Amino acid sequence: MYLRSLIVLSLVLTLCGSATCAESGAKSPRTIRLLTVGNSFSGNATRYLPQFVEAAGHRLVLGRADLPGCSMERHWRHVEAAEADPASAEGRPYTVKVDGKNRQLSLKEILLSDKWDFVTIQQASMISSDIKTYRPYAKNLRDYIKKHAPQAEVLMHQTWAYQVDDPRFDDPAKDSQRKMHSDLRNAYTTIARELGLRIIPVGDAMYAGNTDPDWCYKPAKFDKAALKYPDLPDQTHTLHVGYLWRKDAATGEYVLDMDGHHANQLGCYLAGCVWFEFLYGESVESNKYVPSTIRAADARYLRALAHRIVQAK
Repeated sequence: MYLRSLIVLSLVLTLCGSATCAESGAKSPRTIRLLTVGNSFSGNATRYLPQFVEAAGHRLVLGRADLPGCSMERHWRHVEAAEADPASAEGRPYTVKVDGKNRQLSLKEILLSDKWDFVTIQQASMISSDIKTYRPYAKNLRDYIKKHAPQAEVLMHQTWAYQVDDPRFDDPAKDSQRKMHSDLRNAYTTIARELGLRIIPVGDAMYAGNTDPDWCYKPAKFDKAALKYPDLPDQTHTLHVGYLWRKDAATGEYVLDMDGHHANQLGCYLAGCVWFEFLYGESVESNKYVPSTIRAADARYLRALAHRIVQAK
């Protein structure tokens, strides 16, 4: 058995003081051990989760087996490599800091390192709307996790559709935010039903925020050529990184770019709300955590939205 301290990447121990508990009537602190097997989207979704947990007086042990842009197929390929040769680099792709030094571990080593309560899996966003890409890899990962962490509940983290004006949607006849969400929702729901897994409905929450006519981001036409660094177009209430300036390595000039894939602070906050309420079974509406860069009114809206989406499942 591997030492528990081997791969715990983030450990939040928050004790509810007697005065605070007495005032709030809070339940006894609950500890959850959570492992994500994902990519940057699981990093986005759990960015603020430790802070929500701390604000609620609970405890969280958060481990990560995340790789940038990683699909279920690639995670499974690393598993197969590790099973064929436990010492192979291909089978040990996950970088973990141990005693101040980075080590490369296999998924099996991470699964055996702690008594995880929940382990999440998800599809890479680019192919999340294609149900064929989930088979057989979602089942293979589910079975492998249950073999080496039988006490854990395997969950499906439902990822999200891109910003409405992402270049992927340049031809609305081929794809759109609405179609991407519908297709990925069908894929996640179908596979989760086949495997008997519950879904963390982040994609549904993101889409609800992205399409709320009274709140959502509404793209406005602008002249890209006339826009000068560091000015950006109005992106009020987008849940995605959206337009940003990148420095060209060759010329040193700033170039306007678009990241309609990843969540920005508002999107990460919304996703964290969903994860907190789903995992801890407590309404996030009364949670006091709000980053200093998010307006109180927006935070209230996003907490209420997350609560509605989770309770609808």
